[in-house]
Amino acid sequence: MLSAFQARPIVDLKQRDKSKIESILAYGDRLLVGLNTGSLRVYRVNESTEELDIQNGALASEARPSSQPKSSPVDLMREQDKFSKYKIEQLAIVKEANILVSLSNSYVSIHDLQTYELQETLSKTKGASTFAVTSNIVKDPSTGIPSIVSRLAVAVKRRLLLWSWHDMELASETPELSLVTGIKSLTWATGTQLIAGLSSSYVIVDVETTAVTDVVGPGSIGGAPGHDGGRFGGVGVASMGYMGMGGMIPKPLATKLGEGEYFLAKDINTLFIDINGNSLGRRQIPWSVAPEAIGYSYPYLLALQATKGTLEVRNPETLSLLQTISLPSAIQLHVPQPNVSLAHAGKGFLVSGDRCVWRMGALDYDSQIDTLVDRGRLDEAISLIGMLEDALLKDKEGRLREIKMMKAQNLFDQRKYRESLELFTDVSAPPERVVRLFPRIIAGESSSIGERGNSTQIDSGSHEPGEDKESNTGKLPALSEDISSSSKPDTILDQKTPGDAASIRQSIKTASTEETDASIAKGKTADPSENHLEGQDLKTATAELRPFLVSARTKLQRYFNSDGSLKDPSSAATGKSNEAQPEIRSLLMRHSSDSDPSREQQLRDTAKLVDTTLFRAYMFASPSLAGPLFRIANFCDPDVVNEKLLETGRYNDLIDFFFGKGLHRQALELLRRFGQAEDENEMAPQLHGPRRTIAYLQNLPAEMIDLILHFADWPLRKDPDLGMEIFLADTENAETLPRSAVLDFLQGIDRKLAVKYLEHIIHELNDKTPEFHQTLVSVYIEGLKSDDFEDDKEQTLWKKKVLDFLRTSREYQSYKALGQLTRDDPKLYEARAIVLSNMGHHRQALDIYVFKLGDPAKAEEYCNQIHLTEITAPASPVQERRHSITDNKNAAPSIYHTLLSLYLSPPPPYNPQWGPALDILAKHGSRLPASSTLDLIPEVLPIKDLESYFQGRIRSANMIVNEGRIVANIRKSVVFDEEARLRLGDGVPGGNGGRNRRVVIGETRVCGVCHKRFGGSAIKVLPK
Repeated sequence: MLSAFQARPIVDLKQRDKSKIESILAYGDRLLVGLNTGSLRVYRVNESTEELDIQNGALASEARPSSQPKSSPVDLMREQDKFSKYKIEQLAIVKEANILVSLSNSYVSIHDLQTYELQETLSKTKGASTFAVTSNIVKDPSTGIPSIVSRLAVAVKRRLLLWSWHDMELASETPELSLVTGIKSLTWATGTQLIAGLSSSYVIVDVETTAVTDVVGPGSIGGAPGHDGGRFGGVGVASMGYMGMGGMIPKPLATKLGEGEYFLAKDINTLFIDINGNSLGRRQIPWSVAPEAIGYSYPYLLALQATKGTLEVRNPETLSLLQTISLPSAIQLHVPQPNVSLAHAGKGFLVSGDRCVWRMGALDYDSQIDTLVDRGRLDEAISLIGMLEDALLKDKEGRLREIKMMKAQNLFDQRKYRESLELFTDVSAPPERVVRLFPRIIAGESSSIGERGNSTQIDSGSHEPGEDKESNTGKLPALSEDISSSSKPDTILDQKTPGDAASIRQSIKTASTEETDASIAKGKTADPSENHLEGQDLKTATAELRPFLVSARTKLQRYFNSDGSLKDPSSAATGKSNEAQPEIRSLLMRHSSDSDPSREQQLRDTAKLVDTTLFRAYMFASPSLAGPLFRIANFCDPDVVNEKLLETGRYNDLIDFFFGKGLHRQALELLRRFGQAEDENEMAPQLHGPRRTIAYLQNLPAEMIDLILHFADWPLRKDPDLGMEIFLADTENAETLPRSAVLDFLQGIDRKLAVKYLEHIIHELNDKTPEFHQTLVSVYIEGLKSDDFEDDKEQTLWKKKVLDFLRTSREYQSYKALGQLTRDDPKLYEARAIVLSNMGHHRQALDIYVFKLGDPAKAEEYCNQIHLTEITAPASPVQERRHSITDNKNAAPSIYHTLLSLYLSPPPPYNPQWGPALDILAKHGSRLPASSTLDLIPEVLPIKDLESYFQGRIRSANMIVNEGRIVANIRKSVVFDEEARLRLGDGVPGGNGGRNRRVVIGETRVCGVCHKRFGGSAIKVLPK
């Protein structure tokens, strides 16, 4: 059992001394012993080296040399023979008031603490059976000044008498309360609340408000009428025994435990309550005999069994019996007040009998925990660590975590896999320590369990329904070797050869084995040969392992960037870094400092072990869950994954894994092999054809353009429209590809694909690169020259695209395009006209429309576009008055004048075209200068044919005159309105008053501009 305390007799009455010990009191280094003769003996307690050794967990015989003389534990300082005429039943002190309180002959008396002389016998306490004293620091509600308040509660049959001292001054009032039955025991719960043990029940008394609260409990504790919740349905066994023999009923006992918790015991019934008297719901202590006294010495519950002559030490949380100390004839237990901090934690408490006083020395808490662990009582050790404060243990959190991991390992050995793995998860156990508990099929090289042949693979469920391993591998006999050999390129980040990986795993395994074996040796573990995981046990354990690995994986991901690199420690120096550093150490088996260069490699190795083990667990129980693991950043071992997935024929998952690990060439080789196969593979039908390869290439970054172009060749040749989605898809990767490289690649395959790509980047992505525009113009013109069209409709559409692009684009070089457009090719006439127009050669462009194309409508449309372009050009900031065309004789001839001159004065060998010329004069004559236009008209042309021209000219002149009149009249109206508003005002109340506005000039009125006071000078009023 545990050795929490060690008894050491400090007072032992000699045989010739016929007196008996009735009461004891310890304070400071003083021990007061009250005898049945009425004498009071005062001892000084000496701190011996033996006692210090006991507190440090060492035996006295081992800690002190045998030659060193033993010092006396106590020295008798004084004996007060006439302290009382009768036996001293109880002692207590009120230190602040410097008084000693005693109970003798059913009276409570007050003595001087220094001289022990009687000061007063409280006459009201006649018939007193017990009393209780407490001292507390209380703040004044009005001033907030703290003061020490001490209270004395005395039980006189049913009455409760109260005295109080405030900073050494005794209060004049003595409150008195009456309870329902006689009071047998008193225990202060707080500075103002008192637990009173009555004959039939317990009550909680508030001494300030005089409120009394009944405590409802089982059996003899007390409760509601008709309540018989005792273990034996009524009165306890001890009570029946005592009453049957005519003895006394056991005294109701109470003690304070931790903060806000209290323990009640009467007969063999027990109850844990809070400050309000409510039950805490804990079970009863299985006592067969009622205890004589109870107490609480942090953090243990004490019970003195006088009939057995033993002291029981229990855990107040688990109620387990941790230690039994033999103390013959012990009848009294004295523990310092539990509200005096933890001063008593290392100094122990006192137990007294009729003729002896023992001092209980507390052993070192670390030694106590080691003892519990050595004896396999891990739950008790965990509970004890949880109750102790951090300052009382060396590395409390580390010890608690280690013991919980030992408990989890014991649970695992007992085949309680869920409880074990949940506990491993709660304490953030190092993944290596947990993984090594599994066989090689799950843990790989990290396993500490030997395999029994291939028995673990029987009924493993590693294949989903419908999967046939032999049929899968038979489809592609050489595929496994090809992929396995190509999965180790030099470009793989942070990937080691199988030999390096094995050595890393072996080093981790060795370190974890040494640490774990040393810790497990302290607890109770099963024989590994009897705990071999296989069959259904392995399935169950693996299912519970997965949540642990997912939790560990989530914690590890906090220390890695999305690309798999380790985060900069300096950047993590803010925020929650103080919490993150212990968590890093908890994930690693071998602890290292933050500056240790191997820390990064340890983290990588741990992440690799976690992800690879999680992959094996998925493949063993639920292969379908392995796919999502590859679609996120992972550290799985490529060799293990490649082997497993090829073995089971899960090619889609293998491709996802290759993509996640950056093994793109291997993935694309696999896709090409499946895509170009003549027959569709039954296990991977979705890999047949170019679609899966195209989707893969679309997700590659622009930096891998060479790889993209290399593997885009066969999809483009097999299905050009679908293959172009690699470059035309609405994705960031497609838009950021090097366009020159893509264009050169497409031109080498098919001119139409190059045109499609150029149209995409120019029209949809709005690329203004002159090189691309010039290339598209060249391709367009070359296509227009050739007759490589399936029908006239395709040729017409092609020509339309060429003309539209030549007309709208301003990025290509016109002179280069003009060099490609021959003069005598009819298919290129209109394109040549557009290029000449862009160069500003309008007469040559009109020459093509009029004479080579012979299309007056297009010639007129061309003139209209040029005219609109000229009039919509940015105008001068100074607007000039519109005037008649005939007024400006120096204006440059318009585009219509150029067209008219071609119609009427064509170059040889062409003849004048009167019809189109007259049409131009009729529609646009007002835009032509009259003098130069009439000079172009031949004399032989009848005046009648020019009627529409003259009508247009006259109408245009009249329009200008009328417009001028209208503008002049509008301006007159505006001037009239402004003058009327100035003279008469706007007629709005409070608005502009015009010249009728009145302004009052006073002595204090100043100018709004110069701020001078107005005098006899002239005044000018500004309008509002």
